[in-house]
Amino acid sequence: MSKLLIAAFIIAAMLATPPAGAAPTPAASGSVVPAPAPAAAALPTVRHLVYQFGYNTKAASKGNGTGTTTIDIIGLASDGGMTVKATDNWWMAYQPKQSSKCEVYANGNVTCAQAPYSLTVIQLAVLPLLGQTYFAPLSAGLNSSWKQNYNVRATFLPGAAGAGFAGQVYTWNGAFTVDGKGTIPQQPPLILIHQNGSMKQQGGRFLTITQKANFLFDPRIKVPVYVNELLRLVPQQSINSYSVDMKLIRT
Repeated sequence: MSKLLIAAFIIAAMLATPPAGAAPTPAASGSVVPAPAPAAAALPTVRHLVYQFGYNTKAASKGNGTGTTTIDIIGLASDGGMTVKATDNWWMAYQPKQSSKCEVYANGNVTCAQAPYSLTVIQLAVLPLLGQTYFAPLSAGLNSSWKQNYNVRATFLPGAAGAGFAGQVYTWNGAFTVDGKGTIPQQPPLILIHQNGSMKQQGGRFLTITQKANFLFDPRIKVPVYVNELLRLVPQQSINSYSVDMKLIRT
């Protein structure tokens, strides 16, 4: 990613307003565990998250391609995953999109086992990051680097803002390199993180989604407060690339 883009990202981080209701909590501990994911020990302290998003544009309160995504962590599943409900509400829409109800595991695995089994690309950008050990290597140092592997089992259409392939459920295997870049000087204690990697569809069209992403992680509430992703599809489709920009505005 160019220096200009990184500079723009940091400026956006400086202008961001901390989410309401954020209360300090102890930093996460432990290490990343690859799939299969370990059972979550308990529900996180923060269980209600509202993000502004921008699809192929910056996150904003209004404008084409913008809206909010509301995420509620509603319980623990029998196999240890967190049960999560996510709902997109697009700007100027009369009603929210259909909600997704999925399980999120500690390492970032996401499984949508209830009809309609779907995720939007907006929800996909943030749900794996809510895994309770996803950012755990930062406990060893804010400039730590690590490999993060997780899989997503759901139906979604890469490059489109809505849900996926008319009920066709596929597993996507993700493999990423994550690099901590330390605290943002202008807005401590937020931590800047770069992530690069890909997700590969198992079956179907055998698509690959490559990703370059930047996050701002708040160690007090243990969730990302800013997400910016640039994604490309291989082989090329009718939409070859798209971006997702998200900012936490409320907890």
